[in-house]
Amino acid sequence: MTRLTGALLVALLTLTPQAPRDAANEFDDSHFHLTNYIQEGITAKQFLQIMGTRVGRSTLFGIPLQQQWSHSNSGDFAPTYYLHTDAPLYYYSFTDAWIASQYQSLSKPEQARFDPMITGFNPADMYGVDHIRRVLKVFPGVFTGIGEFSIHKEFVSSKIAGETASLTNPALDRILDFAAEAGLVVILHSDIDMPFAKTDAEPVYLTQMKALLKRHPNASIIWAHMGLGRVVHPVQVSAEAAERHPGQVGIVESMVSDPALGHVAFDISWDEVAKYAVASPAAIERVAAMLNKDPDRFLFGTDTVAPQGPGPYFAVFDMWAPVFRLLTPEASLKVRKGNYERIFDEGRRRVRAWEKAHGT
Repeated sequence: MTRLTGALLVALLTLTPQAPRDAANEFDDSHFHLTNYIQEGITAKQFLQIMGTRVGRSTLFGIPLQQQWSHSNSGDFAPTYYLHTDAPLYYYSFTDAWIASQYQSLSKPEQARFDPMITGFNPADMYGVDHIRRVLKVFPGVFTGIGEFSIHKEFVSSKIAGETASLTNPALDRILDFAAEAGLVVILHSDIDMPFAKTDAEPVYLTQMKALLKRHPNASIIWAHMGLGRVVHPVQVSAEAAERHPGQVGIVESMVSDPALGHVAFDISWDEVAKYAVASPAAIERVAAMLNKDPDRFLFGTDTVAPQGPGPYFAVFDMWAPVFRLLTPEASLKVRKGNYERIFDEGRRRVRAWEKAHGT
């Protein structure tokens, strides 16, 4: 990612065409990163300029991981992304204080458009939950949830210093237990499968993911990207195996219909996910049918990282146009806005009540 000074970014925002001022709010953003993997980005006020009137509300979170600049690995080249170097990543807890400071710099009407999220904890650490509790007490009235945080993530998990996160780690159960207690909305990234999985193979992490979700029925959990990634492709099945093994859409539909997973929603964020959804006319029809069938369970998000203007930010939403055109008006409104407002409004209410009850 190209680094920009604050003055230059303001200039670019001024020169870049903004959304029409009379445009209706088209969506709420369930998945937005204000900063990148070296903890640089834009301010909340600059993001408001980008949002204009096309976006009603948005989550607000950083990246919980810092990319190390190892001179022995990349020399004078300063990596800004995890694919730029073999040097490790490490957890960066100050991201939560930065997000809180950005939120607190806004006016009350501006704050009402954001739902800040806590991310600066290690989900493999039994003390991780204590960080979350501490942040709520230090910054009362700010945060609505936790995440996006990652368990299994292509290219990333193996680079993180220390113990590798796992869906079966009791530390993660402690975190989700507290999220249920405090009412925190959870945005969880965990790949459904290994990279470049073979056709007809059972997704390696699916059973563990379902078991984790079922262990925490009182937590409001959003499975980011429906478990997909850059090279974690939608689960593929051959015609011969289709009756025995569902593909990606079938897996998600079966989870949506499972009463034990009624507390789980799915975000369709990230341009990589959009590429799968619009890859062919058949893919567009399958995805649209899934959203029309169960519109209460899906949320749109951009998953953009510190965008440098409206162009790269809105590009993700615009990619979904072929799918959105096939949705019923009711389904479209729920996926773009309604589900966000229902889930995050309840999260705000419950977290504020927990803070009041615990004297924060």
